[in-house]
Amino acid sequence: MLYKPVIIDITKRNEMKKRNYLLDSEDRGGGSSFSVIADFEGNEEQLMNIEVDDVLPVLPLRNMVLFPGVFMPVSLGRLSSLKLVREAEKTNSYIAVVCQKKSETESPLFDDLHHIGTVAKIIRTLEMPDQTTTVILQGSKRMELKEITHTEPYLKGRINLLEEVLPDKADREFQALVEACKDLTVRYIKSSDMFPQESTFAIRNISNPMFLVGFICTNLPLKKDEKIELLQIDALRERTYHLLEILNREVQLAEIKESIQMRAREDIDQQQREYFLQQQIKTIQDELGGGSQEQEIEEMRAKAEKIKWSDEVKKTFLKEVDKLERTHSQSPDYSVQLNYLQTMLSLPWGVYTPDNLNLKNAEKTLNKDHYGLEKVKERILEHLSVLKLKGDMKSPIICLYGPPGVGKTSLGRSIAAALKRKYIRMSLGGVHDEAEIRGHRKTYIGAMPGRIIKSLIKAGSSNPVFILDEIDKVGVDRQGDPSSALLEVLDPEQNTTFHDNFLDVDYDLSKVMFIATANNLNTIPGPLLDRMELIEVSGYITEEKIEIARRHLVPKELEANGMKKNSIKFPKATLEAIIENYTRESGVRELEKKIGKILRKLARQYATEGSLDKTEIKPEDLYGLLGAPEYTRDKYQGNEYAGVVTGLAWTAVGGEILFVETSLSRGKGGRLTLTGNLGDVMKESAMLALEYIKAHASMLCINEEIFDNWNIHIHVPEGAIPKDGPSAGITMATSLASALTQRKVKANLAMTGEITLRGKVLPVGGIKEKILAAKRAGIKEIILCEENRKNIEEIQEIYLKGLAFHYVKDIKEVLAIALTNEKVADPIDFTVKKENTEKKEEE
Repeated sequence: MLYKPVIIDITKRNEMKKRNYLLDSEDRGGGSSFSVIADFEGNEEQLMNIEVDDVLPVLPLRNMVLFPGVFMPVSLGRLSSLKLVREAEKTNSYIAVVCQKKSETESPLFDDLHHIGTVAKIIRTLEMPDQTTTVILQGSKRMELKEITHTEPYLKGRINLLEEVLPDKADREFQALVEACKDLTVRYIKSSDMFPQESTFAIRNISNPMFLVGFICTNLPLKKDEKIELLQIDALRERTYHLLEILNREVQLAEIKESIQMRAREDIDQQQREYFLQQQIKTIQDELGGGSQEQEIEEMRAKAEKIKWSDEVKKTFLKEVDKLERTHSQSPDYSVQLNYLQTMLSLPWGVYTPDNLNLKNAEKTLNKDHYGLEKVKERILEHLSVLKLKGDMKSPIICLYGPPGVGKTSLGRSIAAALKRKYIRMSLGGVHDEAEIRGHRKTYIGAMPGRIIKSLIKAGSSNPVFILDEIDKVGVDRQGDPSSALLEVLDPEQNTTFHDNFLDVDYDLSKVMFIATANNLNTIPGPLLDRMELIEVSGYITEEKIEIARRHLVPKELEANGMKKNSIKFPKATLEAIIENYTRESGVRELEKKIGKILRKLARQYATEGSLDKTEIKPEDLYGLLGAPEYTRDKYQGNEYAGVVTGLAWTAVGGEILFVETSLSRGKGGRLTLTGNLGDVMKESAMLALEYIKAHASMLCINEEIFDNWNIHIHVPEGAIPKDGPSAGITMATSLASALTQRKVKANLAMTGEITLRGKVLPVGGIKEKILAAKRAGIKEIILCEENRKNIEEIQEIYLKGLAFHYVKDIKEVLAIALTNEKVADPIDFTVKKENTEKKEEE
């Protein structure tokens, strides 16, 4: 046997001979790594045909298994092992190399060792720079350890050499098997980072099958038990098959590991690429003067420190800022999160405008902007007085209700000006989505807070005057009920913790002065109505309209039409003529339009001719400016006819007078006919009145046979206008009594009140509007229910001037006041007609 081992550096691999074999072995015992090149000039037969003694020194290794024909460096640590190696090197004798069952055993005995091992030759001993000794062993032949004969100074044991069963050299299947092992080993080395890639050079250049299999088994990081199992196999062919199975498994695991590492590397590379691009963008933005994401977040934190909010809100805000910081700026969630934080910062947390509690100044401001409306002004001044005394109180929820055009909305602006507060107006007409009040969930793309929160952001104050306009016109559909969402807003006990879906934290609305406006209270849900303090804003009388036009409307329209103040004069008589003949409303909206129409015609004349014919508009000029009068004022028509009675009615545009007419005609059955576009309630009032008259015919000296032989027809003029309500009850009863008795009704008398079947008179509403209508028509006396006396006492004396009131409880009192003893000039002769009827019956 000729073996010539040489220690070389791995960088000199290009100088190796073609038949050199590279072994890169790592000492498992804690030594250093190096490369060994063995130049073989023999074959496996020379290696296997050795003669050894029955008893050999035994070298135990930790976790290392030596195969025949393989060089392996071993770092020695035990003193007994050093003595063994030195003596064997001196005598050039063989040793038995076996593996310990447990690596931590320091003094192994027979039962601590695997009994299958390899007879080896010591090729060279090296003293390393770290004061350790490394020995290079070459495996020769497999052996079996039978027993340990000596333990001092080192182990010696009795062995039995094992024969190798080699395949035939012409076995092509075995050759393919060896090549497959070689290819798999190369694949394993390439996919693993445990070996230098130069190791593939050695694998490809080992031509001896036994040496190749031993080399692979020794150097691949297989489990110790698997290596022992391979060493126990006698037949080289079977050992190679088993090695192929192990290699297949290891290569698959190595490739899977490499694939995972590759994907992880790609992810890291992508993140690094994105980071690099973000840094470039940041650099460009810095050069252009733009703020970066980090700078924006820091500005938010700095701004948050100056805001007065509760610990809970602050904690929520900082949590959301941290979430924004972790979100990529290109993510869709980033804009949603940024919008939410900007909304929180924009809200006026704890920002309040100081109230102007000068009561004289507030009263002056209210009187300057609005004429009349004494109840509303009084309520606002009461609130200011309490606020001045107490210093802090929950703002009231006021609901101003009344006909259109009476100044409900503009009154809110005056209140804000009087208090020196911010003014917000939110129209609720047609709102049918609950999200308009409470907002959307912030998780949705494009989510926004509700209009309450947005209005507060716009106002920049947490105590503005907030006008909820047209609250009676809120709609309901599948998207929710906004009026139910308003329950929390308009409840002083709940709005301290108003919860907006977008904001998702409580906000205090208790300092906001909410003022709602409505035309009709019937369409407002009961729970919502219960939360508000109702203040009626009734219509204006003619005198009030004249003052409003003179003080506010005319100057406003002069400015709107490009004319100087006082360039055109409207005398009171002219304004009254416009009100009476060209408008029919409770408010002054139509009056403003008519004044604007007059001024536009004059503006055109001035723009065309350069001058005006007249600077004072007189009543006779209205025909040329506004055309023919659109309305004629209802006037009292006298009491020349029996059965005609003047009643008082309430409409959406104010009060009006109406006439109830009753006529009689001969006919069997006493049929009752009602005309005039009457509603069900009004028809029932007519039937009640007739039944009462029938029941009390003797009291009125009415022949009961009249009801069987005369038909009764009740008509209320202006049949194109629908009429309904119970307030014409006593008017119809008086009209029936007048027609059936042929007695005249007292002159210049009007009445209103509901009647019962027992003849009781019940109170009705709209008293102020009805009184104004009566005064316009020239009525001098009015009959009302006793319970309506309180309504009269609340009306200013100026409105009652020239009127006399009769308060009644029963219809008998009404008839006693209304019917005179004077009969009409040509009364119906019921007696004659009765005789004629009897003659016809006899015939």
